[in-house]
Amino acid sequence: MELMAPLQFSYQVPEGLLLLFALLTGIAFGMFLEKAGFGNARKLVQQFYFTDMAMFKVLFSAIVTAMLGIYWLSYFGILDITQIYINGTYLWPQVVGGLIFGFGFVLSGLCPGTSCVAVFTGKLDGLAVFAGMFTGLILFAETESFLKGALSFSSLGDISLYELFHMEYGLLTFLIVVIAVIAFWLAGRVENGFHKISSGKS
Repeated sequence: MELMAPLQFSYQVPEGLLLLFALLTGIAFGMFLEKAGFGNARKLVQQFYFTDMAMFKVLFSAIVTAMLGIYWLSYFGILDITQIYINGTYLWPQVVGGLIFGFGFVLSGLCPGTSCVAVFTGKLDGLAVFAGMFTGLILFAETESFLKGALSFSSLGDISLYELFHMEYGLLTFLIVVIAVIAFWLAGRVENGFHKISSGKS
């Protein structure tokens, strides 16, 4: 097993330690999701009514934090940014997958991660989403060989945004941070506006 983030360590990390790190990271991730209320479908679905944009803010914050972390680790020579594993881009299959994911998210109020949190906190709707997710995984695994042509359609390779736009990673990171600040401000304005509408205030 290899780290997805190629840190410039001078020693090999034992596989058992990597698995333990992954387990503890997953548990911590679930705990923070639950503490933030993201194991509750009623809270998550409010973002689609624009009355609670917490999920959007948290996910965008995570993206910005990761980008800043990668930039500074690369700047100090700890991380080799060119060796980071990137999933291949298959434009239309991923557009279709995104639409299916979004439809399921709106319908259930839970995504795969938050459904796991909901299951382990005893919520039946989380169990239903969890069962549907694994049913979909099994169906995909059984039919993948018949879908290879469709799945590899419109491949763009292993590209990242800074490569796509021929931009320095640091400049891209700065622009994303600026976009995030503006998006957070707009999200707050939208929340306030829809709260006034839902409460009957003008």
